[in-house]
Amino acid sequence: MTNVSRAESGRASLEPRRDGHDPEAGPTAGELAVSFEFFPPTDPEMEVTLWNSVRRLSLLAPRFVSVTYGADGSTRDRTLEIVQKLRADTSLAVAPHVTSIGSSRADILGLARHYWASGIRHLVALRGDPPSATGRTCAPSDTFRWGLDLVRGLRSVAEFDISVAAYPETHPEARSARDDLDNLRAKIDAGATRAITQFFFDNGAYLRFRDACVAAGVSVPVVPGILPINRFSQVQRFARRCGATIPAWISKRFDGLDEDAETGRLLGAAVAVEQVEHLQRHGVRHFHFYTLNRADVTYAICYALGIRPRMAAVRTTA
Repeated sequence: MTNVSRAESGRASLEPRRDGHDPEAGPTAGELAVSFEFFPPTDPEMEVTLWNSVRRLSLLAPRFVSVTYGADGSTRDRTLEIVQKLRADTSLAVAPHVTSIGSSRADILGLARHYWASGIRHLVALRGDPPSATGRTCAPSDTFRWGLDLVRGLRSVAEFDISVAAYPETHPEARSARDDLDNLRAKIDAGATRAITQFFFDNGAYLRFRDACVAAGVSVPVVPGILPINRFSQVQRFARRCGATIPAWISKRFDGLDEDAETGRLLGAAVAVEQVEHLQRHGVRHFHFYTLNRADVTYAICYALGIRPRMAAVRTTA
């Protein structure tokens, strides 16, 4: 599943005008809501790209923006820095990711208390990658071993709005689709208030999963995670890693475009528009975009869907 660079002396202050709009309120009938995921940049160039993307996408008045946290806790300080800047320099509702693997219970609970004291009310709770993949370990007794344990821990701190992960095509480590759904239900029963899915390209898989959630008594929103295709080869790697299916018609559409990035981005936007419009016809009203810190394709998709800027101007401060 962030302000401009510190190197710049004149910074754009990102201040979307809400006009009474509650950023965490659900969409009304017929209205689309969007949210965006960003990740901590690793170098100054990517930091500039990040803040340019935040500036542009903030015009669309997202319901919230999430900020990832390294699967083993490796980006904790950078995540905190971005969250603090977003809180200070925008009116966006911010939902930091919190992952349990690689961090002790005390560290996680301390972080949650810090967020609550800072005015953060929405967290995205994820287990993260297991130690065998990350190389970092915490003794089982000293960490929240599973996402369910993490949700319980966070709810013991305060009444957070907690989003958790869901998997339309089943988590790769789950014994079965039924067990995976039971785990999601357990996280909801423990206090999670929203599920955001792993990205997918097979809408049928999502719609079947949504129906299964309803049948299992999952009453919270199950928000589809949408990954715009900027580079098809990159998306293929992501999909292999998490078990997401790429339909043959999509692969065929990108055939022969390895060296034509611009055409690939245009087709990526078209694919995402088709995907979201189809889901919209099936009653979906909230979409969560994995932006990869790039605004152009995501902005174009939202604009094609009729989502228009709600901000009058961007303030610039010295």
